[in-house]
Amino acid sequence: MDTLDPIDALMLTGELLSSPMHVAVVMILSPPPGVEPRGYVEQLYSDSFTADVPIDPRLRRRPYRGIDTAGLWAWRDADDIDLRHHVQRRTLPAGSGPEALWELVSALHALPLDRTAPMWMAYLIDGLPDGRFAFYIKVHHIVVDGVAGLKMIGDSLSPDPGQRDMPPFYASAEAVPPRPSPTRRRLPNPVSAVKAAAGIAASGVNLTRHVVAGELANILGSIATPAVTPPFGAPHTRFNTKLGAQRAVAATSLDRKRIRAIQQAAGVTGNDVVTAVVSGVVRDWLAGHDELPHQSLVAICPVTVRDPDAAPGDEHGNMFGLGLCPLGTNIDDPGQRLTLVHYAMGNVKHQVAAQGPGAMLLVLMPAIGPTVLLPQLPFTSWVRPSYNLPISNVPGPQEQRYFNGAHVDEIYPVSVVYDGMALNVTVCSYADKIGVGYVADRDVVAEIDDLIPLTEKALAELEAAVRVA
Repeated sequence: MDTLDPIDALMLTGELLSSPMHVAVVMILSPPPGVEPRGYVEQLYSDSFTADVPIDPRLRRRPYRGIDTAGLWAWRDADDIDLRHHVQRRTLPAGSGPEALWELVSALHALPLDRTAPMWMAYLIDGLPDGRFAFYIKVHHIVVDGVAGLKMIGDSLSPDPGQRDMPPFYASAEAVPPRPSPTRRRLPNPVSAVKAAAGIAASGVNLTRHVVAGELANILGSIATPAVTPPFGAPHTRFNTKLGAQRAVAATSLDRKRIRAIQQAAGVTGNDVVTAVVSGVVRDWLAGHDELPHQSLVAICPVTVRDPDAAPGDEHGNMFGLGLCPLGTNIDDPGQRLTLVHYAMGNVKHQVAAQGPGAMLLVLMPAIGPTVLLPQLPFTSWVRPSYNLPISNVPGPQEQRYFNGAHVDEIYPVSVVYDGMALNVTVCSYADKIGVGYVADRDVVAEIDDLIPLTEKALAELEAAVRVA
């Protein structure tokens, strides 16, 4: 029995109480020179659900649980996949600009995925100026994490603008073994279900030592340095609340050379620089609303442990650890905030590497659980949250890419928000750009477009702080 990993099962169960748990990407493309844009897009759409290609195994299965799985979540292959359901087209009104695209993406991102089918959707969106169009692709977080999902999409692109025979992103990267011939459905096998449950329990024995070590490291580290945050060490903010049904999405691009210049001048990582930029954005936005706490906000940051050279068949599910990173939003100087983030993220990466991603998830479960569940209560709790927002960094293609001759101009991640975490910031590198995707509950951050100019301001302040022209 192919049971879901504990992280994936937790996400699937938690979705019943909170918000949809899918991740997504928006790619904005320009049609090849010399083609009629509308006809080109129509042909792309037709080819996307009529292509005779095997579907990626990750996109052919759906979650299931029942008596025959002893109540555990397990994977079941879908017998038939209706591509006309999974691949759809939307056309923006005439004269639309980027704002209309993000309004549509916001509406689509609020819709949950159907659990009775493989949990992914793709939308081809045309009607942008100059014949440009977009793909909005969302996949449930239990199917792939952000790193694997973007790699799957990146692998479907080409560095060659002349290539015109490219299959859709959902096509399998390797030959799929033939399905066994249909047989009569067997009765539930309680022995196999019990064995699977026992195997999961046994794996926790070796985990206990790492969990204890991780908890001690967090507690002792928080006493010794402000770069380590203990559970329940974040201030209350408007982001730590129960969510409504609507979403707001906005995105912008940063010049990767500017990020690299700050990185080299300060002796930090590119991820540190991006995290410090987001820290400046959130600080300025809250200050503008007269809501900036005196205590530093805290981000929860995933750290991937995925092998970048892993074979396509070894990329299922989620492979990441988690850590808490103080953002230094109570520090006026951008350079000092960058230094704090650098040491804090170094500690997070060390803990995930030393204790393992599963152990670090369990270390943070007592912190994550209340942060998510307390907003469900009808009164304000005295228990402080453990974090205020997630900040993720996902690597994308390092060179310019094309899809059947269309140039990929921009790539933006669109991630998850849920109760207790109404703002999510995810960044994605692509060629010479860094795409920054903001996702929020519309009732909490209605004016999400205001974060775009604040992003440029925060980057310029960091450049000035480290004396980069």
